[in-house]
This record gives sequence, C-alpha cells and structure tokens, in this order.
Amino acid sequence: MKRASHLSLLPITLALLSPVLGCSGSDTESSSDGATGASSSSGGSATTGGGSTTATTGGGSTTATTGGGSTTATTGGGSTTATTGGGSTTTASTGGGTTEKFSFFVTSLAAMRELSGSQDGFGGDLRFGETGPGAGLRGADKICATIAEKSLPGAGSKTWRAFLSAAAGEDGKQVDAIDRIGEGPWYDRLGRLVANNKEELVNERPSGADEAVADDLPNEDGVPNHQPDPSQPAVDNHDTMTGSNAEGRLYGATATCSDWTSAAADRNSRPRLGHSWPRNFGGGGTGGPGGINMAHWMSAHEAPGCTPGVNLVDAGGPAQGATSVGSGGGYGGIYCFALTP
Repeated sequence: MKRASHLSLLPITLALLSPVLGCSGSDTESSSDGATGASSSSGGSATTGGGSTTATTGGGSTTATTGGGSTTATTGGGSTTATTGGGSTTTASTGGGTTEKFSFFVTSLAAMRELSGSQDGFGGDLRFGETGPGAGLRGADKICATIAEKSLPGAGSKTWRAFLSAAAGEDGKQVDAIDRIGEGPWYDRLGRLVANNKEELVNERPSGADEAVADDLPNEDGVPNHQPDPSQPAVDNHDTMTGSNAEGRLYGATATCSDWTSAAADRNSRPRLGHSWPRNFGGGGTGGPGGINMAHWMSAHEAPGCTPGVNLVDAGGPAQGATSVGSGGGYGGIYCFALTP
C-alpha cells in the first residue's frame, strides 16, 4: 500500500478547519444544538450559547452575550452591552446615543391613551390610582415612570418627576415644578442633551439643548413630538400641561386642574400650558394673540378647561365653548424628568 502524500491530505484538512476559520463579512452558522449566531462587520461582537440568537448591528462598541434559550438584539451607535441568562428575551436600545442617560421626554399621545384607557387621554386628572393629598402629582410621576419603563426596560427604576406645579402638595404647601426635577443634566431617549442644569431650562427653549431637540422636544422614544409618526404629516400637538410660569413656578391657584385631580368642565380651572415645539417655528417671542408666547416650552398660555380631549389639527385656537386640555392643539401631555441621568 502506498503512503498518502501531504498534498493529497490538504483538501481534507481544509475541510475540517473551515467551520472554525469562518469567513469575513457577515456569516450565519448552525450547530447541532440549534444555536444560531449572526454577526455584522459593522462593529461589535456577539457570543451565543445553546438555543440562543444574538444580532448586533451599528457603529461604536457593542457587546452582546446570551445564554440558553435567550434572544438579544442591539442596534445603533454608541456603546451598548446586553447580557441575558437562560429563558430570557432582551431587546436593547434602538438608535444612536447612550441610553443609560435617558432622563427626559414628553409623554406621547399613544402612551397617554394606553395608560388612561381612553382615546381622549387623562385630561387634567392625573391621579392614576393615587389617593389622598398630593395624589395628582404622585400619579403623574407614576405615569412618567410607567412610560419610561415601557420605552426602555429598566428605566422605570429611576426616580421620575412630572414637570408640574401645584397649589398644595402632600404637606399642603405650594409645589413648583422647577424644584421637583433634580439638578441635571437631562438627556432624551437617544442620549441627546436637553439641558445641563436648571439655568439652561429657564429660557424660552432649553439653551443647552442639542439642535435636533431644542425646538421639538422628543417623546419617550426619542421621536420629535411634532411628527410622532415619521410616515405621516406633522400634527398640531404643541400644548403640554405644566401649571407653571416662565420660571417653572406655580402660575396660579386655578392653573392646575385642582392640583391635577380634576377633569371637570369647569372654565374657572384653566391649566397653564407650555409648547413642546414653537407654535410658529422660530418666530418666537410674545407675538401670539393676547400676548401668548408661542415659543415658550413651559409657559405659553392656558387651556380652556380640564376635560380630556385631543385636537391635532390646527384650527387657530380652541373652538368657542371648548373645555378640554387639548382644545388648542394637543392632548394633555406632560414633561417627565428623571432626578439623575
């Protein structure tokens, strides 16, 4: 019998090594235990165990590690790390930026409808199951935390505060929104700066804000509130409840819908509103009818009442006899701040 030459063994050797060597670019591998891994040359690394699926795309530094039965997906730029154990399913952030800084948003119409259980939203009653003195503020804070958690699992564990003033809090004393929200800095869902501190907040528009969000404050998903559905035209939804003046302090005793506990059609209770985006897109100032400040994010004018209601069509102001928080272009949204990034 002739001895096999080294050259004749070469194809066999390469065949045995090929599963180990892999290929450059994007590969898909299957093994006998059912594990599947997909990796992209656009950056990041992925490690998978039995029964798991991991996908990582985008720039920056990204690492995802999963155990048996888990699924993890991470997309976008920045630095993101996700680790899951057996039987779990985790979806990391989508989009650019570092989402651990997530500490500001405008509550979206979709979220307010979902939590209120009504297509008209909450109106001026934000108790959300809370009772007793200060229930309106506590309920609003809980709304913020609940929406944050839905947008980014884990974010709800932060201490969230609604930017709302009240005539009387739990202790019966006046509450000013600016004193509820910590010292900053605050970032949106995609890691873009909204303001470094309170001094930057107390302006028509937050003076330190990223250019992408300064004139269109984003919702809990980092989407500019003026056009929450990018596939649809922009909507007239600028009015956002604050109960506050231009310094972030209580505007007046009748500007808070009975400290955010009433959705009654009482025209003597008219919640103070800010504009999540400038009503006239950059004209700014107090050029609106009746001295309305069309650009101020925290104090622009009052709603005609506290009843639930949604109006997303520019009608030049509330209709005669209207009593809802959204009559002038909105849905009763609020601003939410986390005490720490």
